[in-house]
Amino acid sequence: MGSLSQVATPPALTEIASRVEAAITAGLDADAGRWSALDPDLAAPLASLRSLVLAGGKRLRPAFCYWGFVGSGGSPEDRTAIDAGAALELLHTFALIHDDVMDGSAMRHGTETVHVEHAKRHARAGWWGDPDRFGAGVAILAGDLAFVYSDRFLTGAPPAARAVFDELRLEVNVGQYLDLLGTARRSADPALARRICQYKSGKYTIERPLHLGAALAAPDRFEQVADDLSAFGMPLGEAFQLKDDLLGVFGDATVTGKPVGEDLREGKPTLLHALAREAASGADLDLLDCRFGAPDLTPDEVADLQEVFERTSARARVEQMVDRLVDDAVAAAASLPLTPPACAALVELARFVSGRDH
Repeated sequence: MGSLSQVATPPALTEIASRVEAAITAGLDADAGRWSALDPDLAAPLASLRSLVLAGGKRLRPAFCYWGFVGSGGSPEDRTAIDAGAALELLHTFALIHDDVMDGSAMRHGTETVHVEHAKRHARAGWWGDPDRFGAGVAILAGDLAFVYSDRFLTGAPPAARAVFDELRLEVNVGQYLDLLGTARRSADPALARRICQYKSGKYTIERPLHLGAALAAPDRFEQVADDLSAFGMPLGEAFQLKDDLLGVFGDATVTGKPVGEDLREGKPTLLHALAREAASGADLDLLDCRFGAPDLTPDEVADLQEVFERTSARARVEQMVDRLVDDAVAAAASLPLTPPACAALVELARFVSGRDH
C-alpha cells in the first residue's frame, strides 16, 4: 500500500470520536459557565481551548484506548474508556498549543493557532505591550488548562492506569525537547529522527493509549499483557509519525489543515530529511545545507526540496518504512491478548494509519 494513498475512516473511529467529543464538550462548557460568572473575560481562553479541541482531529488516541479497554474485558457501554479518551484528546490539545508556540506556527486544523488569535485580539484592542508576547502567554495558559482538564477526566483511575498516563506525559515532553534540540542543531541523524518519532508522537498516540485502556479494564493483569501491546503499538506509532512527516512535506494543505512545507521552514529533524541529507550531493546537498530550515523559504524552494526528497529516494524509503512498520504491527496483532473484535478493529486502524491523507 502506497503511503500517501487514501483509506476511508473506519466507522468505529467515527463513533468513538463522537462520544469523546460529547464528553469534552459537556466538561468544558460546564466549567466555562463557572469561570465566566466570576469574570466575563475568562470566557476568551476557555473558548479558544474549546474551539481547538473540537475543530477536528482523527481521535486515534481515544480509539486505541477504547479497544485496549474493551479488548481487555471492559464493557463497550462503560464511560471509563470514553472519559480516558477525552483525557488523551485534551492532553494532545495541550501539546499542540504549546508546540505551535514553540514552532511559531500560524495555522492548526485550518484555523489560526491560539497564540496568533490572541496576538491579533491584543492588536485590534490597542492594549498595552507586545501583542505577540500576549498571544504566546494566553496560549501557554490555554494549554495548561487543557493539561489540568485532561487530569480531571482520569479522576478515580486505578494506580496502574495513572502510572501509564504519567509515563505518557513524561515521554511526550522528552520527545518535544529532543525535537527542539535537533532543530537547533540542524541534526541529520537518522537514529535521532526515529527516536523523536517514537517519543514525541508515536508512543503517546498508540502504544500508551492501548496500555491505558488495558490498565483501566484489568489493572491486576496489565503487567502481563503490556509487552504484547507494545509489540503492536510501537511500530505502528512510529509509522504514524513518519506518515505525518510525509504529509507535512507532500500533503494537501486543504486536507491537513497546515501549510505544506512548514516542517521544511522550521528545519524539523525528520527521517525524511536525514535520509535525503545522507544521499544528496552537489546542488541538492547545497540546497539542503543552505535552505532547509529557512523561515523565508518560498513556494518554489519548497517544490525544489520536494524534488530533492524524490531524487535521493528519501521519500520512497520513508514510505517503504511506513508500510513495513504497519505490516509488523498487523503481524503482532495476531498475538494480542485481546478479544477477537478488538484485534480486528486494531488491524483496521493500523491500515488507516498508513493510508490516511490528513
